[in-house]
Amino acid sequence: MKIRQFGTHWRRNPLALCFAALAILAASCAARPAAAQVVDSAQADGYVLFAGATASANYLQYGERKMLGISGFLDVDTRRRYGLEAEGSWAVFHQRANVHTTDYLIGPRYRLPMGRIQPYAKALVGIGEFNFPYNYAHGSYLVIAPGAGVDYRLTRRFRWRVADFEYQYWPQFTYGAMSTLSVSTGVRVRIF
Repeated sequence: MKIRQFGTHWRRNPLALCFAALAILAASCAARPAAAQVVDSAQADGYVLFAGATASANYLQYGERKMLGISGFLDVDTRRRYGLEAEGSWAVFHQRANVHTTDYLIGPRYRLPMGRIQPYAKALVGIGEFNFPYNYAHGSYLVIAPGAGVDYRLTRRFRWRVADFEYQYWPQFTYGAMSTLSVSTGVRVRIF
């Protein structure tokens, strides 16, 4: 049984190292410095947790495949526009030759509240799993995924994720770097 070592890919592909460094830099810029004075209770920071699910249309560069998928996500938002998003996506519907992808991503998110409309941008990084034709092979790869979208507030608790656009870059893919595009829509529910 061969154990895959991820460290050797960084030396062969410096572009992947640059993307990883940018993702770490973006996450560190989202951190806020500590304040020395107490903030009024009406202005105090707090966290809001959202969970949601979406349906997506995906385009895989590998074989120019168009697939459908589903995803689930968790958003932790601060009252100051910054947050963190974690998502799992499964592009498994409308398969040809049993080719499908699964990815697990996490990263910072910046939102811009504008009344009921809330545009946002995100920079996610994580692991993508790819199933090759006819189950001949299965691989795990680094995935870098910038994205943006718009949420629409229906009620205090429910939001409609009108559109979420995501560009996934797979720099260490077996046959050279691969990219995928996805557009999704769904619902987002405030937990607390």
